[in-house]
Order: sequence, then C-alpha cells, then structure tokens
Amino acid sequence: MLDNLRKLEKRILNELTSSYKRYLYHALDFSSQMIGIVGARGVGKTTLLLQYTQALKDANAPYQSLYFSYDHPTNVDIKLIALAEEFVKIGGTHLIIDEIHKYTNFSLDLKAIYDFYPKLQVIFTGSCATSIYNAQADLSRRVVLYAMNGLSYREFLELKHTITLPKYTLEELLENSVTLVSQLEKQFLPLEFFNEYLTFGYYPFYFKDNKQYLRQLNGVINQTIDIDLVHFGLVKPTFAHKLKKLLLIISESEPFELNITKVAAAIEVNRNTLYAYLHHLERGGLLILVASAKKGISKLSKPEKLYLNNTNLFYTFGTEAKTGTLRETFFVSQLHENHRVEVASSGDFLVDGKYTFEVGGQSKGFNQIKDIQNAYLVIDTDSTENPKKIPLWLFGFLY
Repeated sequence: MLDNLRKLEKRILNELTSSYKRYLYHALDFSSQMIGIVGARGVGKTTLLLQYTQALKDANAPYQSLYFSYDHPTNVDIKLIALAEEFVKIGGTHLIIDEIHKYTNFSLDLKAIYDFYPKLQVIFTGSCATSIYNAQADLSRRVVLYAMNGLSYREFLELKHTITLPKYTLEELLENSVTLVSQLEKQFLPLEFFNEYLTFGYYPFYFKDNKQYLRQLNGVINQTIDIDLVHFGLVKPTFAHKLKKLLLIISESEPFELNITKVAAAIEVNRNTLYAYLHHLERGGLLILVASAKKGISKLSKPEKLYLNNTNLFYTFGTEAKTGTLRETFFVSQLHENHRVEVASSGDFLVDGKYTFEVGGQSKGFNQIKDIQNAYLVIDTDSTENPKKIPLWLFGFLY
C-alpha cells in the first residue's frame, strides 16, 4: 500500500507548478498535532498541502511524510487507521490527507490516530465544510480547524504582477488609510485591475486557464451541490436543482430586497427548509449570510442579508448585478475571513460590534452615519484625503 502511495505522491508533486503561497500557508501553526483546512472547492487547499509536503521532502526527510487524496479512485478503500499504523512503524511523522470528507466515518479514525499516535502529525482538507463541522464535536480538543477563502485583492495583485504586497489589520487600515494608499500607489494603480478581480480574480485557477475560468467556476458550483451536499445527505438528489435556482434568485436580487417568503414559494420549499439550504450553501462556500446586529439569538437562523460568496459568482450566472450589490459583496467577502460582519441599524454594516461602515460611490455623504462613533465611508474610488473616507479596494488587503 505505501509503495503505491509513494509512487502516486511523487507523480503529483512533479506536477506541482505553483510556488506562490497563499495567506493561510503563512498563518497555519504547523506545530499542531492535527490540523483541518476547510473551504470551498477551487480556493487552493490541495496546492497548500502539496507545497507543505514538498517543503518536508526538501528538509531531508523524504520518507517521513506522505500525501494522498481520497479523491483518487485507487485510494477510496484505504483504511485510514490501518495506514497510520503502517506508516508510523516505518518512522512516518507527517500524514497529509486531501478530500478526507470522502472517507466514511473519518472522524472516528482521526480520533484514534490522535490518541494512539501522538507523534504523528495529520493535516487534512475537506471541500464540503458542512461534513467537517458536523464532525467537529467528535474531534473537539483534537483538531485545530482553519477556513480558507479565495484570493484577496492583495493576493490577486501579487500573482498578477509577481510582486510582494503587505497585508494590514483592520485597525491599521482604519487609522492610516491615507498613508497606506499613498504607499501602495507607488507599486500599482489601485483600480487598473479591480474590475478584473471582481469578475475573474477570486479563485486561483484563473491564473492557470483564464479563458475557461467561468466554465470551470460553473463546474465548482455544480460539484458543490450535486456531489458534496447531495453525497452527505444534506440535500435530496431531486432537490439539487432547487439550490441552483435559489442561487440564481439571490444573484438577481439586491441584498436588502430579498423576501424569504417569496423565495421559499419560488423554489417550492417551506421556510425552515429554505433556511437549512441557505446554511448548507454558506458552508459549501457559495453564500455569505449576514445577520442583523439587533436580532439577538434569532439571527443565528434567520439572516438579514444574503450575498453570493464572492463577486465572480454573479458573472457565472450571467447576472447584471447592480454596482451597489457588487460593492457590498466585495466588502463582505474580504472582511468575513477574520471579522464578524452584521447589518447595522444605521449605515450598511457593523463590524466586530464596534465599527460602522456605509458603502457607496464617490458622491456618498456622511448623512446616514454622521452621529455614530467609529463610523466610516467606504468609497468606490482610487484614493481620498479624508481618513474617514476609505477606498473600497483597500479592504482587499486584510488577508
């Protein structure tokens, strides 16, 4: 078994072409015994695992690490606990597993590996985040779980220009936006490629085959629904088309105009089923649900606004999204990685319960947020000289 896995691993590593390391590679604590990485299909989880595997090989320990994927047809019957036992006996220290959600009862084997082989590090990924989160109770206190987003605007520009750009905390951005913009403008024109990012720039596979990007992205949507959500019994096979219709309806609606009752009627499900579908689509990386800051415990099940996970998805559906919807979608997609985003009572968004943001075009004024502490305008422009007016694109430098 190990010999066959070694041969397959070698072939896959030889095909690794990307040397660019995503933000999460630098954020992972590789000293943890067991690490889980979840995220939508296509955001680069496999590449991260392969880069880590290659780094281990380069560290003069070629036989102490092993990468394999349960997505490969020859691996589907591998018993994880048996593999770990065999691997440890020959001195293995790092077991790197891709698409672990395709292995039945993976949480039981991972628990046993953690408890019985404490010197074996396991890093795994899962495309369907729902399955990993459902197993999280069984794996509590054992797995350090990370969520991986698609490319930020910063990462997109780094890949586009082959340059290195800084990332900022939200506090740094709010305190020094005028200075930061001035510094960044020396390396690139802020809006020159912004529309390209909004249309094509969220998923790393754009840089492999940009001509087929939207077709591939459509495949990501179909696989997430038809394979991931259906396979795990979260959605009945006969209902898969309803989720696709739901996404189309959301893409054609402004976030604040979406009527849950009408949407439920349009796809012929009850409200409770619709809420379940929305949460499955969020876990699958296709939606972002934004709750109201005022609703208390009910906001856990009833979102105030619904957004496609990123702006690229609008173009996959062929939707003519309004400029305001694209602005808000970009803002939410860049902040929800590390921050709590809620619908504000005044202004558009309340972030981390502290900062209020109103998002708009260059002519947007302070009327809606003029008497609010820690309030900022997010303006669709290249630069401003007012520290309370922050260019929208700059929020793409948060990760």
